[in-house]
Amino acid sequence: MRVLFITSQRDALNSIRPEAEMFIGLAKAGVDLTVMTQGDSVYAGPMRQAGIRLIDYHPARKLELGAILRIRRELRRGAYDIVQMFNNKAIANGLLAAIGLPVRAITYRGQTGNISRLDPFCYLTHLSPRVDRIVCVAEAVRRDLATQVRHPEHLVTIYKGHDLAWYEGVAPAPRAGLGVPEDSVLVVCIANNRPRKGVPVLIAAAAQLPLEINASFVLVGRGMTSPEIRRLIDASGCPERFHCFEFRSDALAVTAAGDIAVLPAVRREGLPKTVIEAMALGVAPVVSDTGGSAELVVDGESGLVVPPGDPASLAQAIAALCTDPGRRRALGAAARQRLGSAFRVEDAVAAHLALFREVTTSG
Repeated sequence: MRVLFITSQRDALNSIRPEAEMFIGLAKAGVDLTVMTQGDSVYAGPMRQAGIRLIDYHPARKLELGAILRIRRELRRGAYDIVQMFNNKAIANGLLAAIGLPVRAITYRGQTGNISRLDPFCYLTHLSPRVDRIVCVAEAVRRDLATQVRHPEHLVTIYKGHDLAWYEGVAPAPRAGLGVPEDSVLVVCIANNRPRKGVPVLIAAAAQLPLEINASFVLVGRGMTSPEIRRLIDASGCPERFHCFEFRSDALAVTAAGDIAVLPAVRREGLPKTVIEAMALGVAPVVSDTGGSAELVVDGESGLVVPPGDPASLAQAIAALCTDPGRRRALGAAARQRLGSAFRVEDAVAAHLALFREVTTSG
């Protein structure tokens, strides 16, 4: 079985990439695979050591003649059984490159929303008749796509697999460097400030916390120091609670320093990486019930789940954990245990092997 993966790992410089770890697992399982990605990925060395052939290339645009021709040449050269593509640039160019070739095409979908039969571009990606299967990162993603695709039976849910050992040795960031008092309950939110991430909901929730609760909020991500966020914080009545950073190379260490990790998303989540990282580090997660977040976190057992876009419910959940350190430690420990048992990289490898066998033997 010969497989070509086309993926971008440009943002892997300070991050664990589960799909790269899965590629390594598939190679160890005997799959003859090639990965087309940026050559400066931190995973380039480990992948090569696992016997994976790397091609230093990724399409720059969603439709690019040079990319189509380059991918097509590689598909012909390698006589691949399967090509799996992980983002829209890879999918649109890869599907056109595969036209007329005897290769099965698998796409990957990592979030809900933004796929519609009314959008012509979607017929160049997941709605293309050239797609044989779509790997969905969560059941919520599969259910969402099932309303739009012609063949819902071609959708398969495969959770990103993790290994708790990847997170061993992550030391908590010093609170002094975050500007946070040592005696406060530290609430972290690691996310880029897009509308769907719900950062204004978190700021509104913080404003509803009783004054006697000694909580500090650290926000890390693109746009967290924007004028819009600054205005919301200044108007919250508790600006002293907030400490905002546009970028930190030690984002994992910031999460590890937290007592509570919050993702207040309002829509279009998949299986959020920052929630997974908090669980792996034993930090109690509080998430909104959108996308796959509630598949990661079992409400009341391995974290708390609140309605999306509801500052009052979010404030209540944060307050409950701020005032009960024993409970938040127990939820953090349970979250870590759940991630280690229900979202294993070995299971992701086995599920992909089964999918590859199925798609190459089906008519």
